Amino acid sequence: MKNHIGVIDSGVGGLTVAKEIMRQLPRESIYYFGDTARCPYGPRPKEEVKAYTLQMIRFLDQFHLKALVIACNTATAVVLKEIEQESPIPVIGVIDPGARAALKETKTGKVGVIGTIGTIRSGAYEKALNRLNPKAEVYSLACPKLVPLVESGIHDKEYAFRIVQESLQPLQDLPIDTLILGCTHYPFLTDIIGKVLGERVKLISSAEETALELSTVLYYRGLLREREGNEKPKHKLFVSGDPTVMDEMASTFITDSYRIFQADLGN
Repeated sequence: MKNHIGVIDSGVGGLTVAKEIMRQLPRESIYYFGDTARCPYGPRPKEEVKAYTLQMIRFLDQFHLKALVIACNTATAVVLKEIEQESPIPVIGVIDPGARAALKETKTGKVGVIGTIGTIRSGAYEKALNRLNPKAEVYSLACPKLVPLVESGIHDKEYAFRIVQESLQPLQDLPIDTLILGCTHYPFLTDIIGKVLGERVKLISSAEETALELSTVLYYRGLLREREGNEKPKHKLFVSGDPTVMDEMASTFITDSYRIFQADLGN
């Protein structure tokens, strides 16, 4: 019986999506894999990103998944379409939901996107936004220093502010009123990004819209889990590297109970 929802990411960033799934679907069990040993994916060649993503999927396949969320924007841009076509279960990425959320919020149609080098180079957000609204004006910026900053645990707030400020400097004079946080690591920096850009720019995370899409797909396919009594969901977090940062981030971010494991992808 297929009972679990799989969530994969290059590291800890996908916890932002996992948390929202837990909130919207409190009966469901989440099996998460963060490839912390090989994070970040953004600067890597497409074939490498594809190979690593498929390794994570194969690992989680042993747990009888009923749906898979690719919570990594870089992996979504590179392999979502291929995996959707080949997978027997529903597969959901984070780019289309993020684009929809941004277009709901923008008043001017001028939308900024920040992401990894790989995500920005792919043009995936521009394509998604213009597919939904051909008149949208999209301003994209790669911010390669932000994922390593989050993966380090963000212990030094002054240093984090300086890195974010330097990374976002090219956006300061652009006429955007909405900014897509085009990497699931970036919501961990929401407060700092908000201080740097000010109240004029609405920050958009794809987590809420992605979880909503997942819940809709599961409902229409009759896959939502029903429970009796006080049975709690069983969440498991797997990492390919040292579990310390994952546990540290999850413990302050996720209110549900979980277990964390270090896993070998065989590489």
